Parts: sequence; structure tokens; C-alpha cells
Amino acid sequence: MNIREKLAIIQKISGLTQTQLSQKFGVSFVAFNNWWTGKSRPHPKTQAAIDELYLEFTGQKIIPEKYLTAKKTLLVSQAKKHPNIIREIAGNQDINDQLALKLTYHSNSIEGSSMTENDTAAVLFRNLALPNKSLTEQLEAKNHQTAWQYLLGHLAAKKEIDENLVLKLHGILMNGILADAGFYRRHGVRIVGSNVPTANYIKVPELMDKLMKAVKNKSGDIIDRAAEIHSRFEQIHPFPDGNGRIGRLLIQAMLLKDNLAPAVIRQEKKKLYYIYLNKAQIKDDYSQLQDFFCDAVEEGFAILERKD
Repeated sequence: MNIREKLAIIQKISGLTQTQLSQKFGVSFVAFNNWWTGKSRPHPKTQAAIDELYLEFTGQKIIPEKYLTAKKTLLVSQAKKHPNIIREIAGNQDINDQLALKLTYHSNSIEGSSMTENDTAAVLFRNLALPNKSLTEQLEAKNHQTAWQYLLGHLAAKKEIDENLVLKLHGILMNGILADAGFYRRHGVRIVGSNVPTANYIKVPELMDKLMKAVKNKSGDIIDRAAEIHSRFEQIHPFPDGNGRIGRLLIQAMLLKDNLAPAVIRQEKKKLYYIYLNKAQIKDDYSQLQDFFCDAVEEGFAILERKD
């Protein structure tokens, strides 16, 4: 595969323009365009950077265990500055609102919502009805905010992360949208754009019971557990709709329970997120998904520390 083909794949997955990609590699647009057209080749060091980015964006990159361990250790060190993150979020309205906004906007946008971050803020905090957006999208935003607040209260009360919580969160998220909100699906579904098979609906209750028991298993580190639980949850796909958003709320519950900041999974990184999730589900390799979650938790800490 030549440089032009690798750059085209990187551009397609990242959604970056040629100008943005040229800036990423620290060269002028003219130099980048010459690589694209084959008029010149990048220097060996830059070519190595392109090869590494290509492997990362196609899910082929091997993440060294010591690298992951170092990132996780940094997160734990950062958490020590915050003795009780759940209480800190609940006790600071600005932080709570910022997290509600970011988590709601990005999670809904990943699922196809056309609402911008400003639209989401208007609906969440100013109770505005937006004439250019569907009622369903606006209701999804309000419902997600409500589900987030319910989750915080649940954890603040030191209650367990269990099936009842998952069903309750789904009931809140899909209230007024799905007739069977808060209930497991009773039919087969497919994950659009994925070759990962979902569970037979008859087995969903049994699989969810096993999954929620695994949530309480404290072996291994929290990033490792969150990546594994999330990939299993999304493959089970227990609900007719809302699986992605509930799955991400479940991640937040697990992280907060272990006194880490919530993971802000940005919609701009949707394709990478799905590539790494697919890799975990198909190849049983969670390394890139764990690395992705580490970066997402860093974004959560930035909000917690009012840096974002």
C-alpha cells in the first residue's frame, strides 16, 4: 500500500481535511498535496509517523503493556487529588452542568443526533424548544441529562451497579420515545455497520445477569474492566434502541465507582471508537479500546479541574 492510499484511509476515518492533516504532520499544504499526488515522498521520519497513524486508525496498532500501564498509573495519581469525585461533581453545579452537556451532546451525536453542542445547551439549561430540530432529538437530550443525574444520585447513595440500575436508566433515556422503555428487547437486532453478531433475544436476561455479576468483580484495573464490560454489553445489545448511550452511561458508573472522572467519548472520534470496539469484540484485543478510554477519562478530569 502506497503513501497516497494510507493517507486516504486516514482522512476517511479521521474526517480531517488535507489542510488539517498537513498541520498534524507539521508540513505545508503544498508539501502534503505533493505526497497525495505522488510528486514527492515524505522524509523517512514523517513516513514512519504516517505508518503509525495508519495502524492506529485501522485498529492494527499494537499498544505495549508498559505504555498502557503508565497511562493508567497517571490516571490513578490524578484521582488522588480528588478524594470523592462523585461528591465533587454533585456539589459543584458548574462541573455537573458541563459534564451533563458534554456527555449528552457527544453520546447522542454518536448515535446520529443532528443537535449541536449549543442546541443541546439550549434544551438542557434554558428549556428552549428548537423549531429546527425534531422533538425526539430534544427529548433524547433532556432524557439523557435526567439519566445522568439519576446515575449520580444512585452512586452518591452508595447503591450497587446492577441490572435494576441499567433497566432504570434505559427507562429514563427512552421515556416517551420507546413503548418498551426499561425492558429488554423481545426480538432480534443487528448492529448497523458492524459484522459483530448480537445475542439471541431469548438469552439476553441470562447474559445480562452474568455481565452485571462481572461488573462487581474487582480483579484487574478499572480501565481494563470498563473496556471488557462495554464491549460485552454492546455485543449483547440488550435493548431495541439506546444501547450505545446506556453502554456509555454504564462506563461512567464503573469509573465513578472507582473514583475516576467520567470518560468523555467525543463524537469526532466516533469512527476510531467503533474500530477499537469492534477489535475488542472480534479479536478479543482490548488494548486500543483501553488506550482510547484512558484519553477519554483525561478529558473528564479536564472538566473536573475546570480546564475545559
